[in-house]
Amino acid sequence: QVHLEESGGGSVQAGGSLKLSCRSFGYVFNSCGMGWYRQPPGKARELVSTLTEYGAIVYGDSVKGRFTISEDKAKNTLYLEMNNLKTEDTAVYYCYADAASPKDCADGSPDFVWGQGIQVTVSS
Repeated sequence: QVHLEESGGGSVQAGGSLKLSCRSFGYVFNSCGMGWYRQPPGKARELVSTLTEYGAIVYGDSVKGRFTISEDKAKNTLYLEMNNLKTEDTAVYYCYADAASPKDCADGSPDFVWGQGIQVTVSS
């Protein structure tokens, strides 16, 4: 069974940095895309960044130039390095993985698995 474990969250002052990690268990790491979403207080969940199985990267407009997504396949771990943090980056951050089979992945039939979420708080 696919399982994702996030770590690295916490509290930081504006302008600071944090690095989130998402370790996966139970499937072929990043076989059909992984990434990060976040949910600010009182708001809807929003895209932070995605990393496809081919290495293509997408960032949400609000984090471009400040956040960097990366992976370590040997450690089955996805990372999100967050620099120059702003108060509006305060949110619960969720790692996700598309655990679809190769056939379903090719057919565009996702099987999303989510981590438990981790809090990031940026103070002014």
